[in-house]
Parts: sequence; structure tokens; C-alpha cells
Amino acid sequence: MPASKIAITLDEKILERIDRLVRERRFPSRSRAIQEAIAEKLSRLDRSRLARECAKLEPVYEQRLADEGLDGDASEWPEY
Repeated sequence: MPASKIAITLDEKILERIDRLVRERRFPSRSRAIQEAIAEKLSRLDRSRLARECAKLEPVYEQRLADEGLDGDASEWPEY
């Protein structure tokens, strides 16, 4: 995937922690450490959004939708 360069401002303590992780070879560079941190945060946000949306569902209603049309005789269903 193509990458773009950006300029960001970080708190000194955060930058020190990132630099320590790079020195310990947990990340090959500052850029990779920040990129992975952002990707992980975005993934968490996506999962929490999905959980919030799922919490809005009504299980009984959703089950009725899922079962809709299954009352008919299976012999009437098209062959696959």
C-alpha cells in the first residue's frame, strides 16, 4: 500500500517511549511504531462501533427475520 509522509507533534514522554521501543528493536523505526499504534486504535474503534450497533438489535425480531420464509415445505425450495 502506498504511504504518505505527514508531520505530527507528540508529547516528549510518548516520543521517549517510542524511541526506547525502537532501541529495544521492538519496532524497526518510529514510523512503524506509530503506524502500528494508529492501526490498532482504529481497529479497536471499529470493533467498539460494531458492538454498539449490535447492542441496538432486538434478538426476537432479528430471529423472526432470519426464520422468515422457512415455514414452507423444503420440497418446494429450488434445487441448488
